[in-house]
Amino acid sequence: MSRTGQNAADPVRKGDEFDIKAMHEQLSSEIEGLTGLPDVRQYPSGASNLTYELSYPDRTLVLRRPPMGTKPKSGHDMWREYRIMRDLKPVFDAVPPVLYYTDDESIIGAEFYVMDKVAGPLIHNEIPEDWDWDASDGSKLCDEFFTKLVDLHQVDFKAAGLADFGKPTGYIQRQIQGWNRRYEKAWTPDVEKFEDVRKWLDDNRPAKENGHAIVHGDFRIDNCILNADDPHKISAILDWEISALGDPLMDLGNTLAYWIEPNDPPYMHMMVRQPSRAPGMMTRAQVAQFYAQRTGHDVSNIPYYFVYGIFRLAVIIQQIYYRYYHGQTDNARFKDYGQMTNLLGTLAREKIASGKL
Repeated sequence: MSRTGQNAADPVRKGDEFDIKAMHEQLSSEIEGLTGLPDVRQYPSGASNLTYELSYPDRTLVLRRPPMGTKPKSGHDMWREYRIMRDLKPVFDAVPPVLYYTDDESIIGAEFYVMDKVAGPLIHNEIPEDWDWDASDGSKLCDEFFTKLVDLHQVDFKAAGLADFGKPTGYIQRQIQGWNRRYEKAWTPDVEKFEDVRKWLDDNRPAKENGHAIVHGDFRIDNCILNADDPHKISAILDWEISALGDPLMDLGNTLAYWIEPNDPPYMHMMVRQPSRAPGMMTRAQVAQFYAQRTGHDVSNIPYYFVYGIFRLAVIIQQIYYRYYHGQTDNARFKDYGQMTNLLGTLAREKIASGKL
């Protein structure tokens, strides 16, 4: 079976360049064995933080930095992303080894951190055809994926030294009100305001939280490096930029918002990001039951968390589109993001009406 995946880096995009020599001089003073200037390429996936591959003769590193243009106040905090992986590694191994962080923006024009590249495939919309997987293979990966989410939510964050990583109490209220504010700030005249969706989320906030845990915030299969020898297993989870301490069902809702099923309407399939439609993958309802059985959480109100996840995703997409709309980035990938915002808001509205996953 081929173990290849869609994780090849491309030439650095216009406008996303940085001073390679200055970066190398800084890294080589902090990390042993880095000789000669690296070959620098850029990963095409990801619409938020920028990710680069640094290929040295004997070692390959990955560099992460914030995007260009206007950025949400706390949405691209490289230190938080670096720290959560550093402190999680001893108790939750499915994170890359991080090596260096700096907030000195004079080096490449922004704060950044560097980690070792983890070997293994990274897949996006579909399982590669040459893997020749059947439903049993898809089921194994799906089980592994959601087991990792359960394992993360069961980490003792206080014992891991992460008690000060956030303020978990009141997380639901802060998230709902915070994403509402962010949508107002990122709104553009060519998208709906979805005031009905925002009001419903605020009016129907659960009165009781479901405990507190480390929440990833962007838990998707396409944010996972699969094991190089057995791609049914996950070696590393990426993109911790919006991780926090909070209600774990809010995190599950975020993940379900990305989980497209084969029978979903066509416009939902336009937003597919991961192979959730592959044979053997669970439905959203089955995921909720799997999670409940593994954690003991009551998921009877999971449609609320699902709608929250959909609207939060709409805000994230709109924040990116705002930069494109105002000429702060000319990346053509973002030109249709306003339409995606409208589609997601409409989906949230429909799920409120149906009360179903």
